[in-house]
Amino acid sequence: MKNLGEVFQTEDWKKEKHVPVIECPDSVKSGEKFPITVTVGKEISHPNTTEHHIRWVQVFFHPEGEKYAYQLANCEFTSHGEAVAGPNKGPAYTDHTVTVTAMLSKGGAIHAMNFCNIHGLWENSKEIRIT
Repeated sequence: MKNLGEVFQTEDWKKEKHVPVIECPDSVKSGEKFPITVTVGKEISHPNTTEHHIRWVQVFFHPEGEKYAYQLANCEFTSHGEAVAGPNKGPAYTDHTVTVTAMLSKGGAIHAMNFCNIHGLWENSKEIRIT
């Protein structure tokens, strides 16, 4: 049996539409607020239809030298064009981009993961330093 971590997929986000792209500074000042934006389908657009969509994005911070990661955000996308009239006929769609404001006192790694209702779990990470 596989561990959950073994079913996460990753790839170059410029070639694969499912990979979460993390945009944040490479370094930040300790205790200062900064934005972290996670986008799915940045280079190659991901569909956002009733049949094929990103269900959620989660963001974590893993401090350097520590055992555990901390969850910064959990965003669930709940409208993909569904309606009584049928698939993709609804009046509302949510986009799979998330911006989180965070403060760190230590460097480490930002991790993002997302779930596509057809293609499963995807992950990416980015190192961040404290100045």
